[in-house]
Amino acid sequence: MSGVRLLVGTRKGAFVLTSDAKRDRWDLSGPHFAGWEIYHAKASPADPERIYASQSSGWSGQVVQRSSDGGKTWEVVGNKFAYQGTPGTHQWYDGTPHPWEFKRVWHLEPSLTDPDTVYAGVEDAAIFRSTDGAQTWQELPGLRNHASGPHWQPGAGGMCLHTIILDPSDPKRMFIAISAAGAFRTDDGGETWKPINRGLHSGFMPDPAAEVGHCVHHVAMHPSRPGVLFMQKHWDVMRSDNAGDLWTEVSGNLPTDFGFVIDVHAHQPDTIYVVPITSDALHYPPDGKLRVYRSRSGGNEWEPLTRGLPQSDCYVNVLRDSMSVDSLDPCGVYFGTTGGQVYASADAGDNWTPIVRDLPAVLSVEAQTLE
Repeated sequence: MSGVRLLVGTRKGAFVLTSDAKRDRWDLSGPHFAGWEIYHAKASPADPERIYASQSSGWSGQVVQRSSDGGKTWEVVGNKFAYQGTPGTHQWYDGTPHPWEFKRVWHLEPSLTDPDTVYAGVEDAAIFRSTDGAQTWQELPGLRNHASGPHWQPGAGGMCLHTIILDPSDPKRMFIAISAAGAFRTDDGGETWKPINRGLHSGFMPDPAAEVGHCVHHVAMHPSRPGVLFMQKHWDVMRSDNAGDLWTEVSGNLPTDFGFVIDVHAHQPDTIYVVPITSDALHYPPDGKLRVYRSRSGGNEWEPLTRGLPQSDCYVNVLRDSMSVDSLDPCGVYFGTTGGQVYASADAGDNWTPIVRDLPAVLSVEAQTLE
């Protein structure tokens, strides 16, 4: 019987929620890695039992965890982020006299076809790849050494590489996003990178239309249309119909176009979801009303989705990796909050229910459809 597994990363551990295809009752497992920040956990599309998780703390540093049984048990891998495999450090020896140090792994993106290949986006912004199940890692240095690198600046959350999208139609094409540098694309497997920020406008920059420096919060793509991208940036919801070469604003009638998450319906590539936040200074929903907004037209025209969501005195945030969709029919949509709630809709957003409450602040939610 088909079902859904949710991988939830929080400030104080990881949680695994499972349900059958009805998605009306959920079983919870966890906390795994209690007390550790789990910035992101994601399963391999090529092997549903293989899961990778980013585990970090300010005291013990960064490690990567791997599960081969759907999250029941875990093993520490990824020590080779550090010189001589020292667990819990962030140093990366790239051939220069001094090690380059990064703070944490923000995002893990498993290969679409190989369970042993996984990409990692880190802070300060760089991208790594492992081809042996996260045992060892190699940097793709063309990104960090890009000529525009000196113009990158950290956003409020740090200079994080938080989005990695693999093109299912072209194994050498990949999209990434950095706060605050913008979006980039590689067409040669990570050897070279092209800024794809034309059409973005950021009023806080000396040149609001500069090639780099934009604070992109998240980018989403439907696998059936890899040339169409949707972006939630630091103000503005954007769309590109040519793989990022040009963006146009599609904020339309949103009450505010500031937010962190954006995602696409599993079966309707022009149906997208965002969660508006009041402003860059006020990271909570407008008027204290938690509302997901849905566009069925790829942007510009938006409808509020409120049934089952708190419509008064709600002051939580929804962070950039904290929304996901399953591939059942009807499509399920899920998001987590900094207040520790995970909300689910089994009917593409029409109705919502909190499937778990009182978790630590949620950093990421990934939905995995089980056959």
